[in-house]
Amino acid sequence: MRAYDGYLFDLDGTIYLGDELLPGAERLVRGLREQGRQTLFLSNNPTRDPAMYAEKLTRLGLPTPTSHIVNPVVTMASWLRREAADASVFVIGEAPLIRAIEAAGIRTTTVPAEIDIVVASYDRSFSYDKLQTAFDALWQHGRGRLVTTNPDAYCPLPGGRGEPDAAAIVAAIEACTGVRCELNVGKPAAVMLETALKVLGLPPQVCVMVGDRIYTDIAMAVDAHVDSALVLTGESTEDMVRALPEHRRPTWVLDRIDALLPADVGTRP
Repeated sequence: MRAYDGYLFDLDGTIYLGDELLPGAERLVRGLREQGRQTLFLSNNPTRDPAMYAEKLTRLGLPTPTSHIVNPVVTMASWLRREAADASVFVIGEAPLIRAIEAAGIRTTTVPAEIDIVVASYDRSFSYDKLQTAFDALWQHGRGRLVTTNPDAYCPLPGGRGEPDAAAIVAAIEACTGVRCELNVGKPAAVMLETALKVLGLPPQVCVMVGDRIYTDIAMAVDAHVDSALVLTGESTEDMVRALPEHRRPTWVLDRIDALLPADVGTRP
């Protein structure tokens, strides 16, 4: 297995599932760090902020600084601050996302006539009232833009279960308003990878993206011409890989994530 300078890891279905590390994850991450290689974690889940992810990884035995977590809470707040600092935003999302957007100095509102941007996200308290507010802003008042934190249809849970994710909420809004979502700031959007590489301070050719989803983790890497490793510990299968055009396939396909560990464990590059 080729050794890389930077390893970008998906979390759910790749490093852990629920509150348990997946086989080989601890051995891999600890081994890479012992070799002086950089690790960073990416998630499309906007229901937690980086501090919450860092606490979970630390609790599971992989101490990680908050700065080494990138998720849509980070990228959405950053995009709004950069591209729409004066906008009034209606957030269909959970508390960590709302806190991050407000902390970035963005005004939030639930008044349809004031809404410039509707942010549709993974929201387990999604209600008809929230849908009505988005409808009133985008259709009734004919104003505002629709953007999303991530394109996932569902979030995997232990035991083979799952929960509807942001794509389901986006679909509901699109169906009743006719407005199309114009921006995604989660994987596979380039902004996620660009943010991660900026944190690491590394060029793309010395990094590898590791994940369990072909249409997010692997697609993002392929589009950016970054090496990728698909682990078969989540939703993807070998049959799904074989069905892909050759130019869309991952660089590596692994049964266990620790197959990525270079042979020179314990030595620095």
